[in-house]
Amino acid sequence: MHRIHRTVAFIAFGILALFAPHALCVEKADTAAKPERFILMAPEFPGVISAQGKEVSMDLTFINKGRTDETVDVRVAQTPEGWKTRIKTYRYAVTGVHVPADDKKSLTFEAVPDKGAPPGDYTFVVEAQTRDGRFRMTQKINITLAREQEALEKDQAVKLTTSYPVIRGPSDAAFEFSVEVDSRLDKEAIFDLFGQGPKGWDINFKPAYETKFISSIRLKANQTQTIAVEVKPALNSPAGEYPISLRVSSGDAKTEANLTVILTGTYGLDAGTPSGLLSLEARQGMPANVSFFVKNTGSAVNHDIKFMSFKPENWKVEFKPERIDQVEPNGLKQVEMIITPYEEALVGDYSVGVKVEGEKASKTLEFRTSVKASGAWGWIGIGIIVAVIAGLFGLFRMLGRR
Repeated sequence: MHRIHRTVAFIAFGILALFAPHALCVEKADTAAKPERFILMAPEFPGVISAQGKEVSMDLTFINKGRTDETVDVRVAQTPEGWKTRIKTYRYAVTGVHVPADDKKSLTFEAVPDKGAPPGDYTFVVEAQTRDGRFRMTQKINITLAREQEALEKDQAVKLTTSYPVIRGPSDAAFEFSVEVDSRLDKEAIFDLFGQGPKGWDINFKPAYETKFISSIRLKANQTQTIAVEVKPALNSPAGEYPISLRVSSGDAKTEANLTVILTGTYGLDAGTPSGLLSLEARQGMPANVSFFVKNTGSAVNHDIKFMSFKPENWKVEFKPERIDQVEPNGLKQVEMIITPYEEALVGDYSVGVKVEGEKASKTLEFRTSVKASGAWGWIGIGIIVAVIAGLFGLFRMLGRR
C-alpha cells in the first residue's frame, strides 16, 4: 500500500514538474505583454436623460491596464450654471483614487440641478491625471433635462451603452467599439444610427461579428442587440484625444452616447547619408569616419534611439553620440560613425552593418568598407626598390673595374 502511495505521488510530482514551467512561461508572457503604465477613465453613462429637479448619479471607473500602481487626481472641471456636482465614494467626497496595477476602481459622479433649472442639454467635464502628469484624461458627460413625463417616456424608449467608451492606439489603426442598443418599446421598431467625429474620419456601424456596414437596425419589442462601431482616423492625424458622438433614434425615441479615441501617433525611422552612398575607405588599424542621418518619419516623438553594429572580428565601431534621447516628428539628427579595421586585416572589401533602433521602429544600414594597404608599406616598398637598384649599380661598377 505504501508503495502504491509513493508511486502515485511520484507520478503527480512528474506531471506538476512537466506543466509548471509552461504555466510559469504563460504567466510571464502575459505580464510582459502589459505596458509599464496605462490607465483609462470611463463614465458609466456618457449621455443621460433626466427629469427636472432630479439628481443624476453614475459610476466613474478608472481602469489600470499597466504593471504600475497609479494614484489619480480627479475633479469636475466644468459645471453648468444652476447645478452642483461632486465626486464621492459611498462614504464621502473625494479628490483622488488609488488604482492598483491590473485592477479598476469606481467613484461616483453626482450632479444635482437647482429646482428652477430649465429643460435643455447640459455638459459636464471631468478631468483626471496621474500625480506625475504622465496621463491626463478628460471625459464629457451630457445630461438632458426634460419634463418628468417626457423624460420617463424617452428614458424607457431606448438605451445606448458601451463597456469601453475609450480606446487608445496608433494613428494608422482602425478602432472598433462594441455598443448595445436596448429597445424599451412594446413594439417592433427600426432605429436609425448616426455617428459624428472629427473632419475626415470614417465612422461606420456593423452587426456584431460581421463585415457589412449598416445605417439602421430593426429591434423587436424589448430587445437588446450588440452592434460594432468602426472608427478610422483621417490620414496623418496627430496624436491626441478625439471625441466620437453616437445617436440612435426611432421617431420620438432617441438617445446619445460619447466615445473617445486616443491617438498615440505612428512610429517610423529612416537613416542614410545625404549623398545616398554607403561606402568608405579605411587603412589597417587606422580610424575612418563617416556621417549618416537619422530621421523621424512618424507622427509621434521617437525616444531613446540606440545604435548597434555588425562588424568583422577584431574591428572597432564607435558612434558619436552613442544614443539620441528623442527625435521630433520630421526631425533630423546627425551621427558620426568611426570604423577602425583590424591591424592585420587583409586588403579588400568588408561589410559593416548598423542598426538604428528607436522606441517602436528601426532601420538597418550596410556600409561597404574598402581596406587599403598602409601608406608606410608603400614607402617601405619604394625604399627596397631603391636599395636593390643601388646595389645593382654598385655591383656593375665593381665588375666593370675588373
